[in-house]
Amino acid sequence: MAALRGLLDRPMASYYLLISSAGLLLLIGLTMVFSATSVKDYAEDGNATTSVVKQAIFAVIGVGAFWACQRLPATTYRALGRPLLFTAIGLLLVLNLLVAWARVSGTDSASIGPIEAYLNWLFIGGIQVQPSELAKFALVLWGAHVIARKGAALGWWRELATPLVPMVGLLFVLVGYNDLGTMICLLALVVGLLWAAGVRLRVFGALSVAGLVGVGLLIAVASLGAGSGERGAENYRLARLISFFNPPDPEECKLTDCYQLFQGRLAIEHGGWFGVGLGKSSLKWDWLPEAHNDFIFAIVAEELGVVGCAVILTLFAVLAYTGLRIARRVDDPFRRLAAAAVTTWLVSQAVINVGGVVGLMPITGLPLPFISDGGSALVVTLAAVGMLASFARAEPDAARALHARPPARWVRLLWAPLPPLPGRRRRTAPPPAARGPVPRARQRRSDEEAAPRGARQTRARSGTASERRR
Repeated sequence: MAALRGLLDRPMASYYLLISSAGLLLLIGLTMVFSATSVKDYAEDGNATTSVVKQAIFAVIGVGAFWACQRLPATTYRALGRPLLFTAIGLLLVLNLLVAWARVSGTDSASIGPIEAYLNWLFIGGIQVQPSELAKFALVLWGAHVIARKGAALGWWRELATPLVPMVGLLFVLVGYNDLGTMICLLALVVGLLWAAGVRLRVFGALSVAGLVGVGLLIAVASLGAGSGERGAENYRLARLISFFNPPDPEECKLTDCYQLFQGRLAIEHGGWFGVGLGKSSLKWDWLPEAHNDFIFAIVAEELGVVGCAVILTLFAVLAYTGLRIARRVDDPFRRLAAAAVTTWLVSQAVINVGGVVGLMPITGLPLPFISDGGSALVVTLAAVGMLASFARAEPDAARALHARPPARWVRLLWAPLPPLPGRRRRTAPPPAARGPVPRARQRRSDEEAAPRGARQTRARSGTASERRR
């Protein structure tokens, strides 16, 4: 434990913990995407590497986004918050309008020129984009900037109402209409922001009640065609909640809406402690729906067993510890709020995904960060980790250590520039200089004229008590 404390006390410990945990999760994710998709890809087009090559391309783009975000200062992030938020809102509006038009026209997708929408995805010129992923990162930057600017005034309801609550409510509606799971992740992100800002508990209580009401309304509108629902059909969101709180018999689950959960449980049971071996899963042979995305943790449990699952959960725990450590150590309020929000976002999404796979939480359709197949989510996640790395280098001890022994110039050009030094403490003001002779009126009296120490002069009282009261 003493050696571990010594390693954690090093100036760059946060940076190296972040890089190592995120890098290992990325490598495990690419490996598991190849294992979960190779059979289906080979059966469809004779090439077992189609999905993993696409995911590797997005991983390279994500590493580039990580490199770029690691070089940016906090002022640039604060300036990017509003444009990114408006861009995300615009893309979400286009997506929702096209999806609504597809529902009215009775088709699966709708398009305007080169833009096509299908459920949660926009296809712009052949490039698949998920606007809700961009909305997470944009809400982190914009929300941290707004809260840091308000400061102590955030304790007043009026400061929360303008403009934080209306903008967050708009995002919840635009995202939750098609994707309830991502909306819950956004809600957790906002909770992390307000918790790091030190908002009072009654504010959390009021926002929790409002959030539950909003979730209930979004579950109800699934009967009107929200998300994957259809007008007049069974409310699939409500069915998931009912099956979670009142699970049916396993034999009935094979043919009902809990088929996916049942197959995931079979995969976990088949894996045991050490798994059946990498690439030897049997449930990925088109038995488990979304084995490469939402339920990839079940494939991990089947092939790598409890040991492999424990490794992934440990890496997420290290990532959570590192993010909160960065938020606690940085001096800038914006960095502290943004680091706490990003950590809450990634960890809550992982908890929701794993909890849904193992049956501890309702299934929401959220991907597992770094592990699940998905290009937009991977790029945005690596960009957020790059911002955390920039904040880790800006810790006071880390900044002093980097400036004490600066790397070569070509290293700073290729990797990251030196962070700013923390503000120096203000020196104690020297005592005021003498201003000449003391005026005669302020000179101390001589010893004969001075009163003895401890003695207190009192005024003589004359007259009776009633006269003094008058």
